[in-house]
Amino acid sequence: MQQWDVIVIGGGAAGLMCAATAGYRGRRVLVVDHANKVGKKILMSGGGRCNFTNLYVEPSNFISQNPHFCKSALSRFNQWNFLDMVERHKIAHHEKTAGQLFCDNKANDILQMLLRECESAGVTVKTHTSVTSITREQNYTLTTSQGQLCADSLVVATGGLSIPTMGATGYGYDIAKQFGLQVLSTEPSLVPFTLSGKWLEQAAELAGVSLPVTISTERQSFNESMLFTHRGISGPAVLQASNYWFLGEKITINFLPKLDLTEQIVEWQKHTPKQELKTLLSQLMPKRFVSVWLTLAAENKTIANYSKAEIQTLQQHFQQFRLTPSGTEGYRTAEVTRGGVNTDGVSSKTFEAKQVPGLYFIGEVLDVTGWLGGFNFQWAWASGYCAGQYV
Repeated sequence: MQQWDVIVIGGGAAGLMCAATAGYRGRRVLVVDHANKVGKKILMSGGGRCNFTNLYVEPSNFISQNPHFCKSALSRFNQWNFLDMVERHKIAHHEKTAGQLFCDNKANDILQMLLRECESAGVTVKTHTSVTSITREQNYTLTTSQGQLCADSLVVATGGLSIPTMGATGYGYDIAKQFGLQVLSTEPSLVPFTLSGKWLEQAAELAGVSLPVTISTERQSFNESMLFTHRGISGPAVLQASNYWFLGEKITINFLPKLDLTEQIVEWQKHTPKQELKTLLSQLMPKRFVSVWLTLAAENKTIANYSKAEIQTLQQHFQQFRLTPSGTEGYRTAEVTRGGVNTDGVSSKTFEAKQVPGLYFIGEVLDVTGWLGGFNFQWAWASGYCAGQYV
């Protein structure tokens, strides 16, 4: 039986960061992953360029039943710490909107950086290795497809249920339950909304149209772009809103977030009274969108001929449009999993299970979910690094 100081189950962002950190402390570390290669979600993230962190990370960018849990790790290994590593490896990168940092070249640069760090730290990585059972006596014994393995410390870095084609499973939750930790209900998150009936028909007709909006749930609002699809609505604003949405709830969409439509129409009536509303709105929004959306609220006529009541209807339709999504596209396209291992049973300093010595949980498997924009990767780096100091 092979004996290790630390076994990390899961070769994703958190697992590789934890392994390298522990390896540099002189620990004998093994990373096992059931897939044919590690870091698959890293490779496909950010359109293949990996949005690896954000310049403006705050605890408020994360949701959890315990909103304070993430604070310690995010302060001990912050975005600047990870950026130092990126720059030390001479990975060219750039900032996109709102502090989002991407590779200039490709996401594989980040994966290769992590693998180089693991190699330098003496970490062993085994792929094609499925864990079938775990027992604990003095230490942890894992029965795997490659034989039995033994370690003093076991790190669960298995991720969530999102994107099963990348190899995602719920095995990390099974491990937590086996050792008596509570697992909170899980949902696909950072995921497009699906629509049904009349609104699905409208979305399908507008598929491919994108525009800046404000989307509000009962808990949070986001100002970003929205995209109509053949299944419903997507785009950054929708993905962000999905973190704060539950089935059956309404969302509110403002298609003109930078102005007051009522005031704008009054101005148009003063200065361009003979222009048609459709023409004027098409100066502010995509023509294809205006052609479809306007017909749902009012007839198109010269701007001077709209009454106060009609203007109020238009204002509600374009700036306070309320909609109940039928659901989401599910784990198939979700970027993350909301919910997971209850953080009440895990130390925010060491990431060790409070009642199970030597058992650690890091990354997405925990009930910590970040916003779109590099926050979930930063959580992976931070939780992995901090656990790596103690395993």
